[in-house]
Amino acid sequence: MFSKSKINEPGTPASPASSDTAKPASPTPSPAPAASDFKSSAPKAKPPASQLSTDLHITGNLKTSGDIQIEGTVDGDIRAHLLTIGEGATVNGECVADDVVVNGRIVGTVRGLKVRLTSTARVEGDIIHKTIAIESGAHFEGSVQRQDDPLNTTKAAPKAAAKD
Repeated sequence: MFSKSKINEPGTPASPASSDTAKPASPTPSPAPAASDFKSSAPKAKPPASQLSTDLHITGNLKTSGDIQIEGTVDGDIRAHLLTIGEGATVNGECVADDVVVNGRIVGTVRGLKVRLTSTARVEGDIIHKTIAIESGAHFEGSVQRQDDPLNTTKAAPKAAAKD
């Protein structure tokens, strides 16, 4: 693997007439594809979060694989990757997301891997979480339950079956 002849060869690729120098030139192009591989494995730019303005009132469910920020009123369930409830926002329904940040009001169940209630938050309902943070001044009425997989709603299915 290591020999004097290979150590001395790096200076020889300057003369393209030699057939021996063409062989060392072949490893040189290999780093270029590695660089292109790096570009393809680089993280893609994240799309901007969807934002619902303060004057918007939605009746119905919202579902996205991206991030969403609610500033208005939503009467329905919300599913997202990152869900941010603004200070003036109100959500009447279930909120399910990997990360939930509550600055405003939620009336309903909150499910998230990480749930954060800021000092201006008002939650009236149950919180099912993996990790939770509740700042001083937050208003919360309901129960808190820790689960390893809070996004799995299969436990809610028997309740729906019991209603039928």
